[in-house]
Amino acid sequence: MALKPQGQLSFVEALMPEAQGSGRLDRLDALVDWSPFERLLSRFRDDGPGRPGYAPLLLFKALLLQRLYDLSDALLEEALMDRLSFRRFVRLSLSEAVPDHTTLCRFRCALIGARVLEDLFAELDRQLDRAGVVLKRGTMLDATLIEAAVPEPRKGQAARDPDARLTSRKGRRGVNYGYKAHVGVDAGSGLVRAVLTTPANVNDTVPADALIRGDEKEVLADAAYHTWPRAAALKARGIKARLARRANKHHPELPPRLKRYNRLIARRRATVETTFAVWKRWMGLRSVRYLGLAKASAQVILTAMAFNLRRWAVLSPA
Repeated sequence: MALKPQGQLSFVEALMPEAQGSGRLDRLDALVDWSPFERLLSRFRDDGPGRPGYAPLLLFKALLLQRLYDLSDALLEEALMDRLSFRRFVRLSLSEAVPDHTTLCRFRCALIGARVLEDLFAELDRQLDRAGVVLKRGTMLDATLIEAAVPEPRKGQAARDPDARLTSRKGRRGVNYGYKAHVGVDAGSGLVRAVLTTPANVNDTVPADALIRGDEKEVLADAAYHTWPRAAALKARGIKARLARRANKHHPELPPRLKRYNRLIARRRATVETTFAVWKRWMGLRSVRYLGLAKASAQVILTAMAFNLRRWAVLSPA
């Protein structure tokens, strides 16, 4: 399948007035070097016979818009039809047909099947590092629960989502059914440097080591992440372990010194909650849209990438 001749807008389209605030996407587009992404996506080019297809980079950038603005596949198709700023961002002129929602869905599934989203996330992280916006003063570890796309199955019923799990939150009533997004956030910049998705019943401490990059000066986390082996391993790597301490059966109450220590850590790592607030309130990650861990993980990774692009625009001078 040949590729459609996509790329530049016409001279008239380039001069058309934009809606207020729409220049943000032009700024995002200019910050990123898209050529490495294009190389990573080259395997999805179909140059054989048949109807011309869409460039993989165009479809990938459309998926980033989807996560930036919390759109379904159908609403993303409509937005690409109606909004010139969206067309500019994906490089689609007014004379070209918009990819329909089934094309966008198939492309996302192809990315998931090829396990390429992790490589795309890593490439964005490299570009953020080269731009000097990753501070590396510390990594804040945390996790947040995300509801499944379907309700919890009733007793005796088969689960519609085979990977979603039930969990309860300490100190809160009720249970949650779905997944958990685990993140390592750069202290100071707020950029997400590592992200993993698990069923909701996986303890926060299980994937924690995979979220530590090794180039940070310290790791900040609440008491769920504290283990003596982890603290010792961080110290051996020259990284300060700022892990809150917790009581145990031998010491049911922490001494005042450790209580103050925990308050200091909590104060410094509180900004990671801002990341989750943006994900859930503005980017729609209160629940996953799809069934299964692989698709839930893809939604979380794309959300993290879209969030980092948004932060990059804020952190970079105009």
